[in-house]
This record gives sequence, structure tokens and C-alpha cells, in this order.
Amino acid sequence: MIGEMTVQVRVLDIKEGQQWYETFLCRKPDFIPHQGFAEWELIPGCWLQVAEGKPAVGSGPIRIGVLNIIAERERLVKELNIEFFTIHSREEVPVKWGTFTVPWGNRLGLFEYVSEGENRTS
Repeated sequence: MIGEMTVQVRVLDIKEGQQWYETFLCRKPDFIPHQGFAEWELIPGCWLQVAEGKPAVGSGPIRIGVLNIIAERERLVKELNIEFFTIHSREEVPVKWGTFTVPWGNRLGLFEYVSEGENRTS
């Protein structure tokens, strides 16, 4: 049985990368085990690790659930200067989603449940 999960992305400069992810996640890391590494626990048992190193361009996307995907897209475009991205939806899919690329080539995405009854982020 799986009890936890960790996903790692790499950045060329940890100071710059950590600052970018702090802005993206709206908070400081939960754990910095050593130089060149920062970790955020996104939900209990699910960690995002940002490590200094050569990025794996084109990997992902790692999708993060949000309450308002349009508001988050506006915030990220303004605060992190990411390229405006399209929000997709399909009648048979219970979420709206969008994907964007961060400065190091990693792909991230956001999703929002269409029905409040489905929403697990509130």
C-alpha cells in the first residue's frame, strides 16, 4: 500500500527556483533538508521537491487542484510572468484544466472541479 508520494522538479539555480515556487505556492518551503533542495507538502503525504540540477524539459505536467482556475491563472501571469494558457473543459470530464511551462521547462497544470460536490480542495 502506498502511504506517501513525492514528485521532484529541477531548477538550474535553487535560489531563483525556490523563490519562484514560493510565489507559485504562496508560501515558504515546509522542509529544506540540505543545500540545493526545498520541499513543500502540498497535501498530507504528497510532497513537491525542488532540486538544483539539470531540468527534465517536457516532463509532467504536475497538476494542482485550485478553487478558481481563472483567478489563479491571472495571478500566475501577473506575478510570475508565465505565458497565458488556455483552460480546457469537456462535458464528460468533471474538471476544467490548463497547463503551462515554468522557466526551467517543467510543465505544471491547474485544475478546478466543475461541480462543488466534486471539489476536494475546499
